[in-house]
Amino acid sequence: MEPLPNSRTEPDGSAVIRVLSYNIRSMRDDTAALARVIAACDPDLVLLQEAPRFFRWRKKLARLAAASGLVILSGGATAAGPALLCSLRATVERTEDVLLPLTPGRHRRGLATAVVRIGGARLGVLSCHLSLDADERHAQAGLLLDRLAGMGVTHAVAGGDLNERPGGRTFRRLGDGLRDCWTAAPWGSEYTFPAFGPDRRIDAVFVTEGIEVLGCGVPLGLPGVAEDDLRAATDHLPVLTALRLPASGD
Repeated sequence: MEPLPNSRTEPDGSAVIRVLSYNIRSMRDDTAALARVIAACDPDLVLLQEAPRFFRWRKKLARLAAASGLVILSGGATAAGPALLCSLRATVERTEDVLLPLTPGRHRRGLATAVVRIGGARLGVLSCHLSLDADERHAQAGLLLDRLAGMGVTHAVAGGDLNERPGGRTFRRLGDGLRDCWTAAPWGSEYTFPAFGPDRRIDAVFVTEGIEVLGCGVPLGLPGVAEDDLRAATDHLPVLTALRLPASGD
């Protein structure tokens, strides 16, 4: 497997970053293994789904961030599960947690969002966990695209657990407005679920135009990422993406 580029800032202000999207199942599994996987991926930004939402959820998320060498950016219970972590390389401009419309009898869904600067680049960031219901999921994808369009940024990255495979109408809707990073630059492995015997890709990272995708996939074989840890950490496999962000010029 070709090595994934390391994070760096270029002389012109453009930045190479690593973004990790990961459904962590409310940290109900092996949290030490989870932290080892995240740390080994060496991300600048982490888009979490199913972050802790109940008793002492902030402390649990803070412990995971600290064990992974990161800090909390936004989300958690206030976004109904999605959360964002970041390295100290990111300068935070603003954050916002968004609750999506609730369908009676179904789980509340939300979006964790932020605008950050890394090097000379300015980036919108969004983590999502879409509905199990096909119609609700499709509507939520539209709300996600509207939210990105309203963030006031030229460049953005969005990722999460879509609960749908490529080819589904929600996946296609997101792909019409954004670029699917796995399709743009496949790297590592493709399938993200279940962690034991993965046979489908339901987790993905998307970017807006103008961002160069340098590689995207499940980090099987990445130095420091043990297969036993991937299986023990949670029921999903993570998606690691390397991106080159242009300098913002502002």
